[in-house]
Amino acid sequence: MARTEKVWHLLSSDSTATNRLAAAVRVSPVVAQLLLNREISDPIAARRFLDCPLNGLHSPQTLPGVTEAAERIAKAIIDKRKICIYGDYDVDGVTGTSILLRLLNKLGADVQFHTPLRLSEGYGLNSEKLRELVRSEVSLVVSVDCGIASLAEAEVAKELGLELIVTDHHEMKTGLDGPLLPIAATLVHPRLPGSTYPFGDLSGAGVAFKLAWAVAQRASGSDRVAPDLRELLLDAVGMAALGLVADVVPLRDENRILVRHGLERIRTHPSVGLKALLAAAGVKPEDTITSEDVGFRLAPRLNAAGRLGCALLAVQLLTTNSVSTAADLAKVLEGQNSDRQARERKYTQQAKELVDRDHAKDPAVVVSSLDWHAGVVGIVASRLVDHYGKPALVIAATAGEEVATGSGRSIPGFALHTALQACDELLEGHGGHAMAAGFKVRIDRIAAFRNRFHAYVANHFPGGAPAPRLILDAEVPLSALTFSLLKDLDKLEPYGAGNPKPKFLASGLKAEGARLIGTGEVQKHMDFRVRQGETTMRCVAWNMADRLEELTSGNGDCCIAFTPRINEWKGNRKIELQIIDLKPGKTATLG
Repeated sequence: MARTEKVWHLLSSDSTATNRLAAAVRVSPVVAQLLLNREISDPIAARRFLDCPLNGLHSPQTLPGVTEAAERIAKAIIDKRKICIYGDYDVDGVTGTSILLRLLNKLGADVQFHTPLRLSEGYGLNSEKLRELVRSEVSLVVSVDCGIASLAEAEVAKELGLELIVTDHHEMKTGLDGPLLPIAATLVHPRLPGSTYPFGDLSGAGVAFKLAWAVAQRASGSDRVAPDLRELLLDAVGMAALGLVADVVPLRDENRILVRHGLERIRTHPSVGLKALLAAAGVKPEDTITSEDVGFRLAPRLNAAGRLGCALLAVQLLTTNSVSTAADLAKVLEGQNSDRQARERKYTQQAKELVDRDHAKDPAVVVSSLDWHAGVVGIVASRLVDHYGKPALVIAATAGEEVATGSGRSIPGFALHTALQACDELLEGHGGHAMAAGFKVRIDRIAAFRNRFHAYVANHFPGGAPAPRLILDAEVPLSALTFSLLKDLDKLEPYGAGNPKPKFLASGLKAEGARLIGTGEVQKHMDFRVRQGETTMRCVAWNMADRLEELTSGNGDCCIAFTPRINEWKGNRKIELQIIDLKPGKTATLG
């Protein structure tokens, strides 16, 4: 099946509204237009969005459950009870776990941590592990980035006499009368029923940061945190930024504040572990660290541990004070990330072959294999959604095992967690949210599950899944792409979910010198030049090697959707264009 073509949609502009906002906020019309495109029209809100003051964070006491949780943790420290921070194995969970672990160690707590093994323990709290913790005399468990859906496991904790504090941000399970909540000593969650917390989109690391802040306040005896704990909290802002970007939560409100200041903290005051991670990822500390660096260079290395091995290594890296230990751990994570990348390429190609051969006309993608590692299937599902424009479920089965592990990614307008709920009787378990979810299914039920899921998708999209839309901010001539304009665009950093990088349209171009590029034998990318009038610029098209023929088959006329960037090499600076999509012809059809 061919790649699904995107429908380009150019956002409309209102010059009067743009100029009014530009004057009120004292920014250029370009920045004002981009703010309006992000539905930010109020001057006060626009100013807060651009300035991101650290004191704009909401008080931790306003987060449901935080005050009681902080008091319980403080009492456990005083009583010298054993505490376990039980965090998820992804970057959000790992960074949130590290935030609380560093603070509690600083406060002299008898604290340990646990990150589940993805394959054997699965997502969320694990009953057998809770029993093991009780046998080791742990009496307080604080979950991070998990637990809100662990209803049965919370019951086990209660039976064992464990004091359980659940901190999470994920979707709650629902019953006929509303949300089903775990029975725990305290629940800390920004969207608890009855909550008036002003921002519900914190990630797990963001919630952990708020709890750490409240614990530090209590240890300091006032809302003003002691200087040594304040430095620790500033480090925690950096770790929270990693979790927020990696978990693709909307970078609005306090998420944006945390990421803006967190990235700067990582640049100026990296911990021993982060310094080693930056070096392994090739991120120079003297350079500005962006959310793109986190998403494509730092987070994948931290994630690789939980995907292919144990996230324990990532927590150890983020919390160590030993330079040599940090270097060794960063090296191990680097190797695991390279392994993950190789598997991802292999599995994605195999999955595409399966779809094209056997499932090309299915309303969704549901593929499985005995040869795939469960820790990588989520990334493969993302690649399949990008390629086919349909919801995608990828299942990793293991020979000799009765239950397989699957991961899914969705498209706008299709709530994946709701779809899995409709297939509940065929699954051994599931959880997640609208755009991403995980599940377990018996191998002998995969075919029935595929049919049920396909029927649900077909009913939801009777005319077939809509073509994916590419939203473009504005059409700009190449001659307008100046260093001054790009400096202006930097005011919108950090970019991420809810505040994507500006995407522009340029039409009436001539493409020249197209060629494949890449390292070694793998040439996945393409670069070429585009000419418009007297202006010529280099374009880089990542992972678009398969579109070389499309670009060069005609006379070179094309339109591009792109993001401009500055390329610095050996002291030379030039503007080049990162290609998001392209269309042959002098003009692009817009939808």
